[in-house]
Amino acid sequence: MSPRAGQDPITLSERITALAEATDIAGPRLDPEAVELARETLGRAGQRRALSADHTVVGFFGATGSGKSTLFNAIAGRELARTAVRRPTTSQPLAAVWGEAGSGPLLDWLDVSERHVVGPALSAGKGGRAGTGGLVLLDLPDLDSVSSGHREIAARMVGLVDVVVWVLDPQKYADAVLHQDFVQPLSRHGAVTLTVLNQVDTLAEQDVAAVLGSLRELLIRDGLPATGPSSPVAVSATTGRGTGQLRERITQLAAVRAAAGQRLQADVGHAARTLAAAAGRGAPDGIGKRSGERLAAELARAAGVDPIADAAARSYRLRAGRHTGWIATRWLTRLRRDPLKRLHIGTGPKGSDPAVHRTSLPAMTATQRAAADSAVRHYADEVSHGAGEPWRRSIREAARSREADLPDALDQAVAGTRFPGRSAWWFALDAVQWFALAVTVVGLAWLLGLFVADYFRIALAPPPAVEGSPVPVPTLMVIAGVALAVFTALTGALLASVASRLAAARLRRRLRGSVRATARETVEAPVRAELAAHRRFGEVIATATSP
Repeated sequence: MSPRAGQDPITLSERITALAEATDIAGPRLDPEAVELARETLGRAGQRRALSADHTVVGFFGATGSGKSTLFNAIAGRELARTAVRRPTTSQPLAAVWGEAGSGPLLDWLDVSERHVVGPALSAGKGGRAGTGGLVLLDLPDLDSVSSGHREIAARMVGLVDVVVWVLDPQKYADAVLHQDFVQPLSRHGAVTLTVLNQVDTLAEQDVAAVLGSLRELLIRDGLPATGPSSPVAVSATTGRGTGQLRERITQLAAVRAAAGQRLQADVGHAARTLAAAAGRGAPDGIGKRSGERLAAELARAAGVDPIADAAARSYRLRAGRHTGWIATRWLTRLRRDPLKRLHIGTGPKGSDPAVHRTSLPAMTATQRAAADSAVRHYADEVSHGAGEPWRRSIREAARSREADLPDALDQAVAGTRFPGRSAWWFALDAVQWFALAVTVVGLAWLLGLFVADYFRIALAPPPAVEGSPVPVPTLMVIAGVALAVFTALTGALLASVASRLAAARLRRRLRGSVRATARETVEAPVRAELAAHRRFGEVIATATSP
């Protein structure tokens, strides 16, 4: 997020904090080299800011024979560096210090043991601005030295100094290795880069402008700005030409004490842009309603929701038959095992914790597991679509982070779902069945009493009959009781068939809801966290790279 008009600009501290957060987020997700660069930048920034903020460290870098040491002595005003025909002359960093207070720890961090205090802190004023600041001027080994140790020292220092001074000579100013390996990678530091064309006294006067123009074009191709501090200066350390102008530029940078901050800011921005490039372009589509519903539906199929609902329907009809069926034949239903009890579903103690209750559903088959895995992968691909490949990979990994827990979680989802219980109409029909049985039993007992009395020649009055019917009352009672029982049983079976289908439909919805909740917990929650990390990564990268 770039600072808007009317707002304070983003400070270096805010940029460093943003880069640190971006690095933490990127750590397990992005290219290790980009993350390592960011960590090195943060470490260097923390160390540099903990040291003297009053000193500007200026390093002289160049190829063999460019005259760095001679120019160093000219700027320092003393013969501090050894100069000779034999090369390389400089084997270790050499420091000239203006303003001794506080420079010791800084030079220790730079690993510069040879140091000379030249004078007090510098002061300068220009364009209404004035200030004072310490200065550390470093003479460094050659970048193209035949000694690998010298090259390593120079390469390390390029990343540590606040201001880079490229000392070039008319013979090697266009050296491809120097430009490709050093100048181009550091072109982002144009605000704290000085370029010097030394030894111009070896050129004919009419050739100086042409060589400067050629060098300027090379620097522009390297990525340095056409104007500003990096614009090349013609210097001759031997005759003194241009050394005053170069000294003034260095003094100005030291006096305003902005070089260290500018260098760190450029490094932080570069590291943040490297992380952004490693993350890739684009943003993920995110979690949509359709993607979540599709995931839940596919996981429900993998969990066997439909077969479970069918088993619940059969269980409902069986239990309804035990309450509403003809009492004379109910014992037959006891021979049939409840399908849900066989699966150990919906039979846990009332109020028991589903987390400790398990079903006896068979373990997922390879086909079911493959279906569940495919559902999760398809979901992750759909959600991550549009993001860079590293983030797509990270979102896919997040979606599958609890893959091993998914079968058990789905089992818990089934076990914790409320299954159809008893219906009130069962008891009403059950009461009718018992009434029918009572009528039948009374009628049979009456007929049995009449039979016994007749057998023993006991005179009894004939049983009454319904007016207009030759059939006696006890016989009608038996017939009516049996007919009522059968009719009630058939009615109960019909009602149970309809009600079981309705109950199974409700159960399917509840089971799918339980599976949906499980999908949110085991798949969506990690993905949401990853999407939030991507969103936050973009915010802090924008802060770290803001102009």
